[in-house]
Amino acid sequence: MASKAKAPPKADPDAGKAQTSTRSLWKGAISFGLVHVPIALYSATDESDLNFKMIDKRTMDPVGYKRINKKSGKEVANTDIVKGIEWENGQFVLLTPEEIAAAYPKTTQTIEIESFIPIDEIPFVYLEKPYYTAPINKGAKVYALLREALADTRMVGVAKVVIANKQHLALLMPCGPALVLNLLRWGGEIRSWQALELPPQGIKEAGIREPELKMAKALIEDMSAHWTPDQFRDTFHEQVMKLVEDKANAGHVEQVEKIASDAAKTSSNVVDLTELLMRSMKSKAAASGAAKKTTTPKTAPAKSRKAA
Repeated sequence: MASKAKAPPKADPDAGKAQTSTRSLWKGAISFGLVHVPIALYSATDESDLNFKMIDKRTMDPVGYKRINKKSGKEVANTDIVKGIEWENGQFVLLTPEEIAAAYPKTTQTIEIESFIPIDEIPFVYLEKPYYTAPINKGAKVYALLREALADTRMVGVAKVVIANKQHLALLMPCGPALVLNLLRWGGEIRSWQALELPPQGIKEAGIREPELKMAKALIEDMSAHWTPDQFRDTFHEQVMKLVEDKANAGHVEQVEKIASDAAKTSSNVVDLTELLMRSMKSKAAASGAAKKTTTPKTAPAKSRKAA
């Protein structure tokens, strides 16, 4: 059996990778104590989900969706739709757009670090989505200082950040030359394993014999390798797209007519919550400005910030 992992062959480090996004989501600062590091935030992932479209095979027309009343089966006008949260079985509390807008977290451009925690204490199950940060406005030295200090101490910064009007818990951690902001799931979102029938931790407690452990370690060592993420690909996506390419090259392509009226209906009927909140806040701000002045002016809910 091999005793050591073999070094991976040299290859183009960018081969097969998604292109770097140079469009920042927002620009702000990392803040801890009295230190502010001006940064820009960039998406670190490129989603590769297949976008299947529904098509009527009889006419080759696109098939959309409607807002249907689940009881009557009839279409519901957008003006007759309200939002509600189920409180108890079958009982809902209705919320107005203004109430939802008021509950949204205030939009800030700061990654506010609340504490530093050893990286080994963060379970992987909490990690959700990574973003790159990059220094701007002469913040490179302080950025590098924070990155190197975190790497040397094996610590990560736990922070709260607002992205697209949604508040997130996040980790700021060094990853190569970058400081990566990795969004976390909130504590209440992770299910407990207490009700699962899991073997007890510990070699003796789990009833594992020494020869069994030795054999398992030998197998792990024999199969050990260096981390090369490009070796792990979404084969379903690649095979489907290869099939699509082959069929298209062979002339098996159907013309699907774009229905302008359907697109217009979709854009007018599908509620974009962000746009709805923006309109609500503009309306509220206008109404507030027209009202009589008070000694303590109200602060309108923060507008959602579009990507820079």
